[in-house]
Amino acid sequence: MGNQLILKAKHNAIIYPFFKWYIRLKIRSEFHAVKITGEVSGRNLPVLLITNHNSWWDGLWVEWVNQQVFKRRFYFMMLEEQLRKFWFFNYTGGFSVKKNSKSIIESLAYARELLTDRQNLVLMYPQGKIHSIHDSDFQFEKGIEYVLKRLDNPIQLVFMVSLIDYFSNPKPGLFLYLKEYAENDFTTKAIQLNFSEFYQNCIEQQKREAK
Repeated sequence: MGNQLILKAKHNAIIYPFFKWYIRLKIRSEFHAVKITGEVSGRNLPVLLITNHNSWWDGLWVEWVNQQVFKRRFYFMMLEEQLRKFWFFNYTGGFSVKKNSKSIIESLAYARELLTDRQNLVLMYPQGKIHSIHDSDFQFEKGIEYVLKRLDNPIQLVFMVSLIDYFSNPKPGLFLYLKEYAENDFTTKAIQLNFSEFYQNCIEQQKREAK
């Protein structure tokens, strides 16, 4: 360990399977329906998934999508203070990031390392923190660009938008939209713009769900 500044992910043989089971149970009990929209090609590449960050649920939803669609080892970046508080996430694929610290470079380098293995899916939140579900003015931080521009191997960059609607049900429905980023521009500005457009398209499609 020596000079290691971050908490690297582990997949405990007991905790991680329980975590996956718990997610399936929790989603079945809390939502009247779950719908995944959008097709992502099976390219047998490492997956970097980015999503809107509105609640503590977000990582659970991504792991559920991973089980349904990608079937990879799940890794996710989590604020160090939260990972130390909820230590069990470290044993389900969580690794730490500490903003405004020199260790952030090590966290991003670790994410890049994980993305060299085609068996892995890495979740990152480009907004950097939780925002209101009503906030659609996306402002991405530069970590995604840092990772992508230092990769020597191809990966799949996947967008996920998660939306909640009740309609006429007492329990909410969970609507998950997927899109593969197909551009060659990996700047923060380009990814942010493309994600924002995708989000607005998802909102319009979601409105049609009520009709």
